[in-house]
Amino acid sequence: MNETIGSAAASPSDIAAAVERLAGAAASGVPCAPVRDLIGRDDLAAAYAVQAALTGSRLAAGARIAGRKIGLTSEAVQRQLGVDQPDLGVLFDDMAYADGDTIPVGRILQPRAEAEIAFVLGADLADGPLDAPQVRDAIAYGVAALEICGSRIAGWDISFGDTVADNASSGAYVLGTERRTLGEFEPVDVVMSMSVDGEEVSAGTGAACLGDPIEAVVWLARMARDLGEPLRAGQVVLSGALGPMRPVAAGDTVTATLSGLGTVTVRFTEGAAE
Repeated sequence: MNETIGSAAASPSDIAAAVERLAGAAASGVPCAPVRDLIGRDDLAAAYAVQAALTGSRLAAGARIAGRKIGLTSEAVQRQLGVDQPDLGVLFDDMAYADGDTIPVGRILQPRAEAEIAFVLGADLADGPLDAPQVRDAIAYGVAALEICGSRIAGWDISFGDTVADNASSGAYVLGTERRTLGEFEPVDVVMSMSVDGEEVSAGTGAACLGDPIEAVVWLARMARDLGEPLRAGQVVLSGALGPMRPVAAGDTVTATLSGLGTVTVRFTEGAAE
């Protein structure tokens, strides 16, 4: 951590206990109690220290980082969860699904779906001002995406510290097939509709994502660099929800339509993690 993030107020033993609690929930498939009793509700440094430790364990077990996600960018989602600022999480290679795939519902604890724009980077975002022009130049293309959020914490009873520690409530993500450069679409103008089994359950626009999805990626690029792990070429960036998330269950088919980017669909089936 650097001075932008600050130093954790929580003790190393409390951070380790939070790591153990969340790792146990992930391994057992049984959601756990919140970790704010250990690391506090808003201790940014402690929460990201827990996330970093869990990430290290995943990498040591053979996982590969595929990109990052920005969470809590939509005011609607912030209201749903009682938080007031964005966060970031790590995307691993085993979280990725293709358009039209099926996901065993037991693969993700307490799954909820949200629709957003995913960007794939064509250049690193490690040096320089990391402002909007630099971010735009670094984006190779955008695609329609569904993020399937999951919480290791029972009942989604989360504070900001809980969700950050829990890898920003990451679960899985699904990318559409229509790739568009920023010369072909403008993220802030995208209109989104998400349906479950043909019934619309969420709607929004690019402006719902921190005012502009590009500004969300600016925030992410700076925060990732502050945390010592800048964004790299080839990585996927989930830029944040364009509308409220919705719970999903076995048998549900979720489709998101994003203007200029086409559609992306996933179906949930019975079954445990693969």
